[in-house]
Amino acid sequence: MIRKATNKDIDTILEITQACGLFLTDMGVFQWNESYPNKNIFEKDVLRNELYVLEYQSNIIGCMVLSTLMDEEYLPVKWLTKNKNNLYIHRLAIHPNQQRKGFAKKLMDFAEAFAMKNSFKSVRLDTFSENINNQKFYELRRYKRLGEIYFPNQSKSSFYCYELVL
Repeated sequence: MIRKATNKDIDTILEITQACGLFLTDMGVFQWNESYPNKNIFEKDVLRNELYVLEYQSNIIGCMVLSTLMDEEYLPVKWLTKNKNNLYIHRLAIHPNQQRKGFAKKLMDFAEAFAMKNSFKSVRLDTFSENINNQKFYELRRYKRLGEIYFPNQSKSSFYCYELVL
């Protein structure tokens, strides 16, 4: 079941994202660290009603943010659609113990159905340039890689921007 998150869910979400960060670090991918993502960011996501959780067998095992806000880092990207009426996916995470079971696909299916139901023109996201698995995952879903951006507080390496036109 996918539902909107509440403040009560944030500690569990942080456990998931921290576990993902450690899992990625063990693979040599330094995408998430002790400062990102953090509790303050998730609290803002809840306030904006943009944070969702995925429950499986009564446990939260994943999360994602569906936002209409475009980060300023995205401005230089040559998107396929105009910067109007787009849905942005952020902070998608599945606990490492539950990965490779189709749960990320469930979140993405939900996000894309949400975008179509609400008449968004496209779905946009970014993924870490060193996270080859994520790149393949999005490209198999027909997302087009369009540009590179940087989040210096998160990593010295770039992030690739992707868009799916609906």
